[in-house]
Parts: sequence; structure tokens; C-alpha cells
Amino acid sequence: MMRSDSCMDDGGPNDETVNLIPSGAGAGGPQRRTAGSIITTPVVSPSSGGGPLHDQATPGGSSGLGGLDQAVQPPPGSGGLGGARGSHPRQAKPGTNSVAFNPRLIFSQIVALQSFHYLTLGFCIQCNHVVYGSSITIDRIFTSQYFDIWTGEGWVDNAAVLISALVGSVLLAAIVEKSKKCLDFSVTLFFIHFIACCLYGGAPNTYSWWIVHIMATILMTLLGEYLCSIREMNEIPLLPYGG
Repeated sequence: MMRSDSCMDDGGPNDETVNLIPSGAGAGGPQRRTAGSIITTPVVSPSSGGGPLHDQATPGGSSGLGGLDQAVQPPPGSGGLGGARGSHPRQAKPGTNSVAFNPRLIFSQIVALQSFHYLTLGFCIQCNHVVYGSSITIDRIFTSQYFDIWTGEGWVDNAAVLISALVGSVLLAAIVEKSKKCLDFSVTLFFIHFIACCLYGGAPNTYSWWIVHIMATILMTLLGEYLCSIREMNEIPLLPYGG
């Protein structure tokens, strides 16, 4: 590489003569560069015996590699600069147990659990009417006047709620199938039931109603997690000994 500097007597900018191509490369003579000028670097084809393919112009004497940022662009939809993020639904990574977020599936599971919950309550109320002679009314589901933890008659309706929680735990293993989601679905079920009670006859105002439904939520969550964990363990394939 050859370089020669010359200075002007009047204090002007210095000119540099830079030989950008080694001798014998077969591409033109040395190029001149001044401060703030643009360098033109001929790119030599290795297979054409030294003939220039194209010129790359970079401002301010940069190395010429900045053009790669414009030349290489990610494909559209890949999440990079060239594609819009969020254009495709989020999917689970291969080799993991995570499931893609599916609002329709979650909504369907909530509706199924809620429907079976009221179906079980209605069946229990019918059985109480046959066995104990209690009245059949929708107030036993959506009001708190029949719940009492201190009397035997009150435990007729208390037992109906607890039995529906037991059935709900079995349904969690059959519908939800994930132990880590049992708490969310159990709380959601009884929260929706609380909203329905408020819309039907006002907010429940007895301690017995709250105690019974909190017990039912805990029972449904714990038993549902246990049943789901058993199902998850059974789904893991085990290799035979020595295989």
C-alpha cells in the first residue's frame, strides 16, 4: 500500500492519495480523497482476471460494509424489520408443553363447566325434594336464604353445592386437562355464579353462603389439580427397561 501526503502553504485541507488496489490487481490507478469526499472502490472479480464487477460508494471513507444492511433484508412476516410483527397467531414452540392461546377454546371450556355446574345443582335439588321433601325453586341456586351451616336443613342445600364442586373437579380433568389451570377455572366458575346471584336477587349477605362457596372452590381446585396431575403422568410414554 502506497500513501503520500502533501500540505498546502496557505493552510488549506490536506489531500491524500491512497492506492486502494494492490499493484498487479489489474484495476485502475490510485484514487484521490479529500475531507468529506466519497471513495469509489472497484470490486474485483476473482474469476475474471481482475476486471471490476461494480463500484460501491460509501460516504466519509467508510469501509463499504454498510451496504449489507440494505442488501440483506429479512423476508416479510418473519418478525424482523421487513415484516410486521403480530401478523401470525402465536404458536407453541416445538418440544415444549406450552399451548398456544386460543380464546375460543377457553370460552368453550368455561361455558361447559358452568353449564354442568348448574345441571348438577338442579339434579341435587331434585334429589333433595324426593328424599327430604324440600321445595323446588330457583332461589335455592341464586339466593342465600336457604344456606345455613348451623342447621341440618341448611346442609341439604350446602351439600348440593359441595357435590357440584366434586363433579366440577372431575370435569376439570376431562375438559381442561391441565393442573396449573384448575385454580383459574374454579375461581372463574364461582365468580360468574356470584355475578349471576347479584343480578338475580342481590349480593349474598349471609356468612353461610360465603363459607360454603369458598369451601366448594377450594375443594374443586385441589381435587381437580390432583386428577389432572394423574392424567398428565399417565400420558408420559415410558420406554421399556433396556430399550
